[in-house]
Amino acid sequence: MKITVFSNQEPHSKEVVHVLETLLQAYEPLYFTFDSEHPDIVITIGGDGTLLAAFHHYSEQLDHIRFIGVHTGHLGFYADWQDFELSELVESLITDHGTCVKYPLLTSTVTDQAGHSQTLLALNEVLVKQPSGTLIADVAINGTLFEHFRGDGVAVATPTGSTAYNKAVGGAIMHPSLEAMQMTEVASINNRIFRTIGSPIILTKQDELTLTLKSDETPHIISYDHLSLAAMQVVKMTFKISEQRIQFAKYRHRHFWKRIQASFIGVEED
Repeated sequence: MKITVFSNQEPHSKEVVHVLETLLQAYEPLYFTFDSEHPDIVITIGGDGTLLAAFHHYSEQLDHIRFIGVHTGHLGFYADWQDFELSELVESLITDHGTCVKYPLLTSTVTDQAGHSQTLLALNEVLVKQPSGTLIADVAINGTLFEHFRGDGVAVATPTGSTAYNKAVGGAIMHPSLEAMQMTEVASINNRIFRTIGSPIILTKQDELTLTLKSDETPHIISYDHLSLAAMQVVKMTFKISEQRIQFAKYRHRHFWKRIQASFIGVEED
């Protein structure tokens, strides 16, 4: 099995990396080899931001990579392991049978005024805003106009991303087993000209969402997960559930609603 350890630069995370790599080296090469170029397993050390960075770093190899998260950060929604459980993690790797759980991803095609297009892949969400003023866009579902939007922005999230920025702006939490995406309006303005649904909408894998943006020559801000595009004048964005999936090693994958409780509510003491 080819393994790599992907970490943030926090001092504690570096300490955890050293301990984990020392444990893995004890079983090298019988069970493991280290390979950062073409790994089978990517172990992330940090928080959710670290896992997002690893996901995008290895986005061209998602068909055969499985991820494992070790939590040392402020929020470890994607992490199944704590930093004091490294020996147990290594034991699980030794008895690995290749099992995994797969989560859906979001793909978005962004087209600018010059007709140039680029496709983004997101684990959490894609967000479009303007640096000043309000965003104006026609929203279409499967080619049919749905609403005229004006407001601060539009966020489109995956089920796993529904607990991130989407939740912060009033979106619903979706179970990651759903192959769906969610559009959430950010501070929409409703009047006799611009009229929106005013609540999040959930679209299926078969649906395509299109935003046709009305520009006043002000460049738009496009962010996806922890990344962003250079300011550009966008005329159209399309969104669909990707055919690709992210895979997590299923050694003791925590129940989704337990993750929600632990991350946002906390476990009540008896």
